[in-house]
Amino acid sequence: MRQHFLNYLISYGGYPAGLIGVEVQFRLNSLSKRVDILIHDRSGKPVMIVECKEPGVKLDEKVFDQIMVYNLRFRVPYLIVTNGMQNFAYRMDFTDNSRHSLEIIPQYDELTAL
Repeated sequence: MRQHFLNYLISYGGYPAGLIGVEVQFRLNSLSKRVDILIHDRSGKPVMIVECKEPGVKLDEKVFDQIMVYNLRFRVPYLIVTNGMQNFAYRMDFTDNSRHSLEIIPQYDELTAL
């Protein structure tokens, strides 16, 4: 499933393959965590986290909480949650730590034009 989403990002979203990290490990407090997909801008700064679940996994608040916890470490402006059947895209507002739904997954040039 993750490979299909990566293909989508590269083929249709214009995401440069060299700026995509897969299964990026990091530490949050004393816990070891892993981000499924981490997208960087051209200067190397992380700008998007993608959390991939299996097709049968319901994308509920628990999944959204998971990606929000990951974002405590990276503070990226864009978050994507997908199970291959459903995709949810969000833009973060760090003034009140809220997420706002997006209609579509942004093209790479859109999310790096901040």
